[in-house]
Amino acid sequence: MVRPDRSFDRTPHSAPRPPPHRGSYRAPLRSPYRPGRSSRQGLRRTYLHRRIAAGSALVLAVVGLVIVGSTLVHSIAGGSSTAPAVVTARRPPATTTTVPPATTTVPPTTTTTTLDPGTMPQTDVLPTATDPVFTANMAALWQGVVTDSLQAAMPAFFPETAYVQLKSVGNPAADFSQRLVTEYGQDLAAAHALLGNDPSAATLVGVNVDEAYAHWVPPGACYNGIGYYEVPNARVVYTLGGQTESFGIASMISWRGEWYVVHLGAVLRPGYGGVVDSPQAGPGVSAYSPTC
Repeated sequence: MVRPDRSFDRTPHSAPRPPPHRGSYRAPLRSPYRPGRSSRQGLRRTYLHRRIAAGSALVLAVVGLVIVGSTLVHSIAGGSSTAPAVVTARRPPATTTTVPPATTTVPPTTTTTTLDPGTMPQTDVLPTATDPVFTANMAALWQGVVTDSLQAAMPAFFPETAYVQLKSVGNPAADFSQRLVTEYGQDLAAAHALLGNDPSAATLVGVNVDEAYAHWVPPGACYNGIGYYEVPNARVVYTLGGQTESFGIASMISWRGEWYVVHLGAVLRPGYGGVVDSPQAGPGVSAYSPTC
């Protein structure tokens, strides 16, 4: 590095300088490497002026923004400014749409349950022979006769649970299964034999019930603790080989407004074995019997 020659600074007496021109002023020369006081003050003033200018520009910019903002607010508020309206496009706020998860609706499984009427209390409603329950029960009875099936005919028979409530004997459940159901099966077999060699050729026409013979059996009669309606000698009418035939139902009693078979062939049996109640040609005629 070459350093500048500063030998003139160590010269005790410098050469005289020519006088300045008249009417002008020249600042005394200073070394560029050692500025004098006046030079430092000038630099400071220049720096200060630049800061003042920059601050003034910033203030003017802020004032301009304030004026423009006031104009916009005034225009939006419905002011009468002659400046054109400024429309600011705003992005609509984001919305979140919740999509529920896909579900598969499975229809409930339809189950057919038969409520045992014998689990419910007795009523004093007089049954009819025209309601759908009676029709279905008589169809079951006929199926049991044609096929000689006790199980098929059981829907038409008086419910065991109802018999346990109704009968005032030592063991009503045993009486039901050992006496009533046994006799019912024997009478079904006898009616089946009545249809001849081809029972399936017989067709049920209907069951005629003479409601004029229906009567109320009060509690305490015939070893019963609950009252019920009883109708004797209803007629099962059918056709076989082009002929109309019939036989009777010895006794039907009520439970909750429905007729049920309790004795098919006979109430008082002449002996052991199945009985057919009064078979007749044609639809037959019911006869009154004051049975329990």
